[in-house]
Amino acid sequence: MERYLLGLYEKSMPGILTLPEKLEETRNAGFDYIEISIDETDEKLARLDWSDKEIRELCNAADLTGTPVKSICLSGHRRFPLGDPDPAVQKKSLEIMQKAVALASKLGVRIIQIAGYDVYYKPSSEETRAIFADNLARSVQMAAREGVMLAFETMETEFINTVAKAAEWVNRIDSPYLQIYPDIGNITNASVLYSTDVLEDLASGRGHLAAVHLKETKPGIFREVPYGTGHVDFPSAAAKAFQLGVNMFVGEFWYTGEDNWREILRSSNSFLRAGLQKGEEMAALDGLSHREKS
Repeated sequence: MERYLLGLYEKSMPGILTLPEKLEETRNAGFDYIEISIDETDEKLARLDWSDKEIRELCNAADLTGTPVKSICLSGHRRFPLGDPDPAVQKKSLEIMQKAVALASKLGVRIIQIAGYDVYYKPSSEETRAIFADNLARSVQMAAREGVMLAFETMETEFINTVAKAAEWVNRIDSPYLQIYPDIGNITNASVLYSTDVLEDLASGRGHLAAVHLKETKPGIFREVPYGTGHVDFPSAAAKAFQLGVNMFVGEFWYTGEDNWREILRSSNSFLRAGLQKGEEMAALDGLSHREKS
């Protein structure tokens, strides 16, 4: 049995595919599971109102294809943020969270990745941070009731763009149902911005890392960078993640209209698994070195 699972982000595939088709393509490309998206579009937010019949159909498709749904990327709060000063938006944000937790519970999903934003389209302030703190605490209570983990994604904005910043919120809430789900590409960019060490930042989440997004980036560029063309050191990040107890990873990249998208899925799988294998070897050697020194 492999030490880790490698999932695939749903948006790496054409949007015209049904979810059962995406499950099939995920398996065919060599990934272990799929991470589905609930973003700020009306189409994706509508998933929060799936009927029990629709949920059962997705579970059945997962069983038939052998491709489970193990995580949800919940970015719908970018449009309806938890820290928005408008009470109507706050109400909508909490409704989204409650429905997402209920959906995860019915699907058997254990991890909901939540966006590390207090607000997105409005300026961040002491007020938005205070509102965010209150509504985050409410959200964690919802998750705890259903036994579903919420985990912060490290984002591209300064509010939570490092693991260390996410850890401050996790320690503040102090619940097993709020953890950290770093995006290695985003924290690599943050390490350039702040002249810090990306692996030290990853280690600042020790004991609180649920999974890791494997995304390629370049300084100041956060999306749609093909694997191997950016500055992310995947083997070193994987080695540190393994040492910190992470065993779930998701390849995060986007379909942008390519005709050879299936080939891109397969090549991305090969690239990421090679990096993870190298990371395993590096982690093992480092562990051996520590044992020899002791």
